[in-house]
Amino acid sequence: SYYSATGVISNFVNRKLPVGGNGYGAPPRGTQQTAGALGLGTVKATAVSQSFKMLVYCLPVIFGYIADTYTGRYKMICWGVAVCGLAHILMIAAGAPGLLANGTAAAPYMISLYVLAIGAAMFKPNVSPTLLDQIKDTKPTVDTLDDGEKVIIDPEATTERVVLWFYLLINVGGFLAVPSTYLEKYVGWMVTFTLPLAVYLPLPLVLWWLHKRLTLYPPGGSDLYNCFKVLGICLKKGFFKIGRHGFWDSAKPSVIAASGGNMQVPWNDQFVEDVRRTFQATGMFCFFPIQYINDNGLGIATDALSTMFITNGVPNDLLYNFNSLSIIIMAPVLNYGLYPLLRKYHIKFGPVARITFGLFLSACGGIGYTVLNYYAYKLGPCGDHGSSASCVDAEGVSLVAPISIWWLALPFSIGGISELFVNVPAYGIAYSRAPKNMRGLVTALNLFNTGIAYALGLAFAGLVTDPYLTWVFGGPTIIGFAMSALFWYLFKHIDEEEYLLSTNDDYHLEHQTSTSSIAPEPYNEKSPIDKETKV
Repeated sequence: SYYSATGVISNFVNRKLPVGGNGYGAPPRGTQQTAGALGLGTVKATAVSQSFKMLVYCLPVIFGYIADTYTGRYKMICWGVAVCGLAHILMIAAGAPGLLANGTAAAPYMISLYVLAIGAAMFKPNVSPTLLDQIKDTKPTVDTLDDGEKVIIDPEATTERVVLWFYLLINVGGFLAVPSTYLEKYVGWMVTFTLPLAVYLPLPLVLWWLHKRLTLYPPGGSDLYNCFKVLGICLKKGFFKIGRHGFWDSAKPSVIAASGGNMQVPWNDQFVEDVRRTFQATGMFCFFPIQYINDNGLGIATDALSTMFITNGVPNDLLYNFNSLSIIIMAPVLNYGLYPLLRKYHIKFGPVARITFGLFLSACGGIGYTVLNYYAYKLGPCGDHGSSASCVDAEGVSLVAPISIWWLALPFSIGGISELFVNVPAYGIAYSRAPKNMRGLVTALNLFNTGIAYALGLAFAGLVTDPYLTWVFGGPTIIGFAMSALFWYLFKHIDEEEYLLSTNDDYHLEHQTSTSSIAPEPYNEKSPIDKETKV
């Protein structure tokens, strides 16, 4: 429902009601026009789209912390679902033809959009940790099958497979945006916004059914205060060791005691190691904004690019769905083909290697966007103003370059595949390298870096317009290749570490910021994922 509603933001805000259309926002059939509503232009459409998505990916830092500390993840998920449902209802009202005709649809649409952002921000940081909470094995163990064969139950392989399925199903939902693009093109906005609500209605029943079947942990307070306290001690005693071996040791109780210090700290040595791993993970996440920009373009640059091509009845925002389609096709190939084959031949393809490859692949997709925009400017009737509102004929019908819009499927698909190598390992890293009471927050920090990409899109909204679009694509592409090499150089040693979940339940009985010093038992005893991947 989220992707169905948000996949059409650009056309709704950017384009005005089509000339000769049906009044509901759909253009006349047989023309090269696109659906529209508010007619605010590319710059304002960029601002609306990027500010919305920035909130979706930045607010989870707040809601992830609240879920870890006060509400619990499942309750926060349910609240998010309720808020999103309200947003879908408001959005249908914004598509009413009367509001579109008299130009008053902007206010209800903007309200519905930002309410949806709040609901999505409550939902997003808590889903993957709840899913991974169902996995019981925290370190590799040996098991004996019924036929006597001994196998290793590998939690890293289990997490990898589970998150790949999770990401695949996200994009099955994303692919459902396809009907929305056709509804806006051939029917209009009110029906377009009704579809997400129809998809959404069964969700409360699904959550009710799942509640007693999941392993759910109550909130246990947050370790955030003690994380910053550990960091403060390390900076005070070894500022010039930042990034070097031994930087974190000065906060370990054993080191403090050995040095003759009398400082009392409410943690053990393992907690300091967990903090080190957490900050290491957040450092890795800082490389992700450039991947997202190369994957989807800066701001609404790809939307502007798509308006310069021959559509022949194809909705211009349909091509976005090749991102989801490529993920749906490739995820099973990785899950049941490539990764098992690599394990069979003992070839290590760890999370850092996968992320590095994903960063490189997304930069290759950026080349595709750059080349297509170059030729759209070169061959189009309006030159380097091909996406501007002024690029129309005497009757107000859009003029386009003699290039099929289907060429855009290539960079969109490359970007989708790159996500499988970047985002999927990132979910596992966020979960496995965080203290138990900070997994929602660290997952939110992973999402936050996508929010940074949208913030950059918002900051550079004035540049995401003709005649600068070729460099809007080309600049991040160059940066992406450089970042791929730098990421590998900085983090390649992590692939040599053993995968291990933090199980540091009771590092101190007087935890200063937690309502529970010892990790609480789950609400439900049984988990649907006890033993997943056997290698």
